[in-house]
Amino acid sequence: MAATTTPWPNDHDHRVRVADYLDDRLQNLADLDTLDAIISNVRNQHVLLKKQLEEAESDLQHAKEASQSHDRTLRENARQFQKEQDGIDRRLRAIIQSDSSDDATLQLQSVLSKQHILDVTSAYFELLNEVENLSRESISQLGKSDEAAVESYRQLQLLVTKAVPLQDAAEGAAPQLLYHIREITDDLRNRIQAAFASDLDAILKKIFWPKKDVVLTGKLREEWSRSVGKLLDLQKQDLEEREHEVSSSRNFERRPIVLLPLEVLARPLEVRFKYHFDGDRPTNRLDKPEYFLSHITDLIDQYSPFLQDSLQPVLIEHFKGSDLAMNPIYIDATSAFITALLSILRTKVFSTLPKVGNEPQLLSHFIHELLSFDSTIRDEWKYDGGYGAIGWKGLSWEVLQEDNSIWFRRWLEVEKNFALKRYEDILSAPDAGELDYDSVDANVTKPSKAAIRVNDLLETVTEHYRPLSSFSQKIRFLIDIQIAIFDQYFNRLSSGLEAYLSMTTAIGRRVTGISKEEQLELQGIKGLDRLCRVYGSADYLERAMRDWSDDLFFLELWDELQDRARNSSRNNQNISRNLNLEEVAEKTSSSLGSDEDTGALFDSTATAYKGLRIRTEKIIVDNLAYNVAEALRPYRSSNPWSTLTTPPSTATSANLDPLLKYLNDTFKFLSRALGQVPLRRIARQVCGSVQTYLWDQVLMRHSFSTAGAAQLRTDLDAVVATIERHVGKGSAETGMRRVREGVRLIGLPIIAKSGDSSSRDIDELEGQGKVFGLWEVNNKVMKDNESARQILEEMSIEDLTESDARAVLERRIELGS
Repeated sequence: MAATTTPWPNDHDHRVRVADYLDDRLQNLADLDTLDAIISNVRNQHVLLKKQLEEAESDLQHAKEASQSHDRTLRENARQFQKEQDGIDRRLRAIIQSDSSDDATLQLQSVLSKQHILDVTSAYFELLNEVENLSRESISQLGKSDEAAVESYRQLQLLVTKAVPLQDAAEGAAPQLLYHIREITDDLRNRIQAAFASDLDAILKKIFWPKKDVVLTGKLREEWSRSVGKLLDLQKQDLEEREHEVSSSRNFERRPIVLLPLEVLARPLEVRFKYHFDGDRPTNRLDKPEYFLSHITDLIDQYSPFLQDSLQPVLIEHFKGSDLAMNPIYIDATSAFITALLSILRTKVFSTLPKVGNEPQLLSHFIHELLSFDSTIRDEWKYDGGYGAIGWKGLSWEVLQEDNSIWFRRWLEVEKNFALKRYEDILSAPDAGELDYDSVDANVTKPSKAAIRVNDLLETVTEHYRPLSSFSQKIRFLIDIQIAIFDQYFNRLSSGLEAYLSMTTAIGRRVTGISKEEQLELQGIKGLDRLCRVYGSADYLERAMRDWSDDLFFLELWDELQDRARNSSRNNQNISRNLNLEEVAEKTSSSLGSDEDTGALFDSTATAYKGLRIRTEKIIVDNLAYNVAEALRPYRSSNPWSTLTTPPSTATSANLDPLLKYLNDTFKFLSRALGQVPLRRIARQVCGSVQTYLWDQVLMRHSFSTAGAAQLRTDLDAVVATIERHVGKGSAETGMRRVREGVRLIGLPIIAKSGDSSSRDIDELEGQGKVFGLWEVNNKVMKDNESARQILEEMSIEDLTESDARAVLERRIELGS
């Protein structure tokens, strides 16, 4: 096909583009030499473009021809379809004898529907016939070939298994049929099970089961293995389906299945159990649930050797290589036996609950014994109920379920009432407020007897709920009982402290009407004893809570609580069904729910007790400081310091006796009531008060002769000795170093030029043999700061500044005159 030349749509644009091209290629005279090459290149491009244009026109022509052919085919197919449709309509009208094709279609559908019903009915009859045949065959083989009987039963069981999903897919089209098949299957299974159980029961009668020391020997062992094996084979498929269901759905709350051989073994044990614990026998007592619970553990202990010897090999033989071999309640004979006994016990437990539910004492004892039984089964017999790492939660969990269970709520209320009653009894005891010097070490702070008893009470509560499986139930016990009692006792201690303060202040005395004599008693040892009760109790319980927080039980509880709190804060959910994050954080720790790895269960309560302890210690110190100042009043008023001319004896000043007596009585009591650390801390602050008073009211207030300074030093040594007698060596010296250095400085002797001293009190620096005289030291101290620092360092005076030293020396009579 000849190509036609298409003119340019715009001749002007064409000329412009050619000009641009030439301008780009021919920019100087030298480019004219490439003109031939340019023309040749343009011609080649022209030929190539012309060829591509011809190919495109050819492809377009072929596409048009194909489209026209496809259109003709579609039209022909449409005409053929319409022709066939008309033929079908004519035949339908002729068959149904109807002039309307729609009516003919409806009548045909009705016929086909009836045909389908006939087909389904025929299939149902065939299925029922097959079920009846399998059932009859299995029954006929029973006793002749038990293996064949079990095989027919399995085929029947397989039919049921296949029929269930088909029934679901058909939206429950034949429920009566499925029910009938299941009924036949269950009836067949019961017949086979009864026959096999009868065989095993006959063997048990031969060995006089359940007598003690049962033994299987020779032929009886073979018959035993055969009979047990038949029951296991009959049940194996059910067990495997159950294992698959549990593993796929992660539903660990369903009770484990009792193995059929163990069910037979348990029957005579159940009869014996009911005889002792279901009738009017003395062993059936509501107040003694431990009777029937211990009976079960005795059975396990008694028959476990027999089961390990005779049943264990059979279980291994029949379950090895299957998933059942991984589950202890099927592969371990003792665990399987426990499962059978628990089914007996479960009936007794749930029948007893309503009888004890309205009796608090009985209910409490019943639950405690049940928890103890569960722990025994778990810990001593390693029974996990088939739940693997999750573990068996116990019969107590079945009774209590979650924290909304009626039995749990009732039990929690009972335990709370018992704990609060015991708490009230503790507080009302005559010796409740006395410090307990015997229950703790001599070198620690003594709590009150009430504090120790409260702590023992709460430790008992811990043991009551420690075995619980439910996390939320443990938290409820912790918050509703333990922390609640801690808070109540804290409020009582705080109230006691406030009562003391109200009776020792001027306003409080007027309000309470306390006499002056009673106030003096409260300012003395009696008042100190009241403060130490609060201090010691707060300290003891604070340390107890810190120790509890390090206990493995509370550590695990805190870790789980923290994990739940973090998840609940991210998902805006409660920690558990009836616990929200704010409520629990307020009662436990402010760090709950944070990403920091800090905090403990008793943080909030322990912090409150710590605050009470610190506050009480401050009040003790203030009380001692006030009494010290009062005892020093006569000492401050006396002024023998400048008039003494003869060297004093070793006796202390008479006006110092009130202080020495007060310090001796006070620290004698405190040394027994407080531990070494708080005692030294308080003593250091009391020494600071004595030092401040002596410095301001005596040393800086009076003038001193050499003899007067010596007397002051004797008095100060007596104060130090009195305190250290009860607190420990060095405690008072350190606390009153400043005033002691001042007294030493003011008591420097006057040394004559010949080297003799005017006083027998020569201050000699130990180890150097150097004697410091008053004039020498005064001159250097008064000269300048550098000289003063140098002489003070030589005298090993550390706490006095240069100005302090000058102020002290100015109080010396000889220097003042």
